[in-house]
Amino acid sequence: MKKFIVACIVLVSVTGFFNAVSAQSILERAAQRARDRIVNRTEQKIDEAIDNTIDKGFDAVEDAVKGNNDSDRTDSRSRVDADVANPGEEKQLESVDAASVKNDFVRGDVIMFEDNLENEQMGEFPSKWDLISNNAEVARLNGRMAIKFEHGSDTKITPLLENGNKKYLPEVFTLEFDYFITGQDDHVSRYHIDFLADENSSDGYWSIYFGNGDLGYVVSKPNSDDYVEGGTSLEGNHKLNGWNHFALSFNKRALKVYINGVRVMNIPNANKPQWFTINTEFWEDHIDYITAIRLAKGGVELYGRNATDMSVVEKAIAETGKFVTNNILFETGKATLKPESMAEIEKVAEYMKKNPSIRFEVRGHTDNQGSDAVNDPLSQQRAEAVVQALAGLGVDDFNLKAVGKGSHEPVADNSTEDGRAKNRRVEFVKH
Repeated sequence: MKKFIVACIVLVSVTGFFNAVSAQSILERAAQRARDRIVNRTEQKIDEAIDNTIDKGFDAVEDAVKGNNDSDRTDSRSRVDADVANPGEEKQLESVDAASVKNDFVRGDVIMFEDNLENEQMGEFPSKWDLISNNAEVARLNGRMAIKFEHGSDTKITPLLENGNKKYLPEVFTLEFDYFITGQDDHVSRYHIDFLADENSSDGYWSIYFGNGDLGYVVSKPNSDDYVEGGTSLEGNHKLNGWNHFALSFNKRALKVYINGVRVMNIPNANKPQWFTINTEFWEDHIDYITAIRLAKGGVELYGRNATDMSVVEKAIAETGKFVTNNILFETGKATLKPESMAEIEKVAEYMKKNPSIRFEVRGHTDNQGSDAVNDPLSQQRAEAVVQALAGLGVDDFNLKAVGKGSHEPVADNSTEDGRAKNRRVEFVKH
């Protein structure tokens, strides 16, 4: 009876998480099965929690009746904890190593669409987007301008590109945005991204959906009705009650997704989409916000990643004497490196360790947003943060000098978002 009641509660709570889908589509039925597995995992976790609580209650009653000493129980638990301490430490070390391996995102360098909600009017619909269903508006959260999705509705938006063109995704592209996750049980954030193969049809799409607990996906394969589906836990990876970073890369057929710099999806053979939508779903009191959206052409080459990445650094140093990158990212207004920056920093570290006599001046550059009094020290602090990260990867910091250039040496027009993005860069100049 207990499990039946819990299951009913859970099913009522999560049913709205998923859109109604047509029984005609194999892909959509697969998506529903994948989502059902997440529901089942949720039921199981709640059942286990209730069982543990009840068992502890019975134990307490039994101890009181039998007169068992609390210290005996505590000692027993301590011995068990001691037995599993070392294996736990080993698992933690393994997860750190795995996270480093999975932090391999490389963003595209030709910006197709970018929106930081600059100069937008609070309360208005965001001017760079098209509305497909319900409502969204410009708002401010934790000091950042963002797109706020209407509470209690299935809001769906898509970038407004080339007068409504819905065939804009190239063969190689990256998509990034920051999203807010709340940790409150009754205010759950849920995000859903659909990549569509045709502007008039939902066939051949990818469906990626995630919140503060799990990520699930269904992805169609090229030139067939076949698909791949799966999911993973995001527990321990999300920043609750804070901003998180979503990143996706696609190259002809290879699809990868990253949450806060850690790869959580790796699909080797996916159907190429034409356009995408960002949705949020159902919860009456949910808190759903996105910002810093960036769609770019390009990214990592298909396979041969390490050789290709290193050849880029080596070629740049050989031809120009410096390596310039826009892929080292920081928290807004801070010198705190974002996790997705480590892939680029690791490339430089590997090059320097192979060439221990090379010395670099690490130059930090900003755009012209803000005063020199802010940007000059900020660029210096960011350059120093990169030097510290390289030293942490085994590079001799004797060969590194941090220099902040502020906004004084732009390489593009600061009056456009594209230009400002190019000006926010780090340069490794050979000495």
